Amino acid sequence: MRVATIAAYTRGVDMMQRIQSTLDRTQQQIASRRRILSPSDDPIGASQALNLRTTLGRLEQFDRNAGIATSRLAQEETALNAVNNVLQRVRELALQGNNATQNGESRRLLAIEMREQLKQLVQLANQQDGSGGQLFSGNSADTVAVTSTGSTFTYNGDQGQSFVQIGEGRRVADGDSGAAVFFAIRDGNGTFSTAAAGANTGTGLLAAGSLVNPSLWVQDQYTVRFIDESNYEVLDSSAAVVTTSAFQPGDNVTFNGIEFSLNGQPAAGDEFLVSPSRFQNVFETVDQIATALEQGTSDDASRVAFNNAVNAGLLNIDQSIANVLDIRTQVGSRLATIENQIDSNGADTLTFQEMLAGIEDLDYAEALSRLSLEVSTLEAAQKSFVRTQSLSLFNYF
Repeated sequence: MRVATIAAYTRGVDMMQRIQSTLDRTQQQIASRRRILSPSDDPIGASQALNLRTTLGRLEQFDRNAGIATSRLAQEETALNAVNNVLQRVRELALQGNNATQNGESRRLLAIEMREQLKQLVQLANQQDGSGGQLFSGNSADTVAVTSTGSTFTYNGDQGQSFVQIGEGRRVADGDSGAAVFFAIRDGNGTFSTAAAGANTGTGLLAAGSLVNPSLWVQDQYTVRFIDESNYEVLDSSAAVVTTSAFQPGDNVTFNGIEFSLNGQPAAGDEFLVSPSRFQNVFETVDQIATALEQGTSDDASRVAFNNAVNAGLLNIDQSIANVLDIRTQVGSRLATIENQIDSNGADTLTFQEMLAGIEDLDYAEALSRLSLEVSTLEAAQKSFVRTQSLSLFNYF
């Protein structure tokens, strides 16, 4: 078969270009340390690598979310600790003021400090997070959480919680609303509360009550009315008599599965009110105790009224402290959850990075051997091309 000189020349050039192209690709692999330079190099591997990079990107975002949530929850924990300290101080002041050795002036000074503690409590409720949003306004981060008008305190946020995704199918709340922290607090003992009627003339002093038999408790408004100093009757909200009983100072008043102690000597006609626990905010609780401290006591009846008011306030403060403790426990649990998830994300990241390296990373030993072979092949092709292109029939004439 006759082969034209131009055809042989073209084939030789094409062959060297193909070898040089292969050599150039190997050099790029070595320089970039990657086996796959374009999807066409390994379509299946390139698809797997893309999926792995997407997964790694999600894990990186989860860790960023976890960092933000950790920062916000840590700030909430600090604020709740400060709230607890304020409430503990209020409790100390209330106990101090409830002591019979105190006089009107000393109680007035205690009330002044208590109102300063109340201001600090409002400031803590209106604390901002690191981004300038309200820490305790729920999802209404641009709204001041708590405002006050006189003795009325209003929550302006919502009851929502924002959740942050910290892992595949794992979300965690990064805060709590002010409604849950400061306003959703049951008064009394959490089941029922007791109060002395304002018109009482005796010295009946209420003590803490308890739920003895939950199955017998019927939520209703009850009135314990003293028929005389030694006998009382219990009326429900419809004025029907629930029970009657004799009384001695210090006896427990017992009915419908509850009981509470009543010290001192109530007078005939004195009334004590029993109500299902309702929500009361901690600000009004502190304000009511301060108001009781500011009011003077001139006789036995006013002193007992003062003691009853402070005792009721102390019960409500204890409920507030317990509520803050519950929320701090939840915050601590979330922080532990985030820490565990970060560790899990780290382990997953390492696994996926190893898988990605197995797909994309270059085998240097193989690549260098291949480079050496391709260089030798190119040199041989170039020498062969030069040698064959120098041949001519005229050399033999």
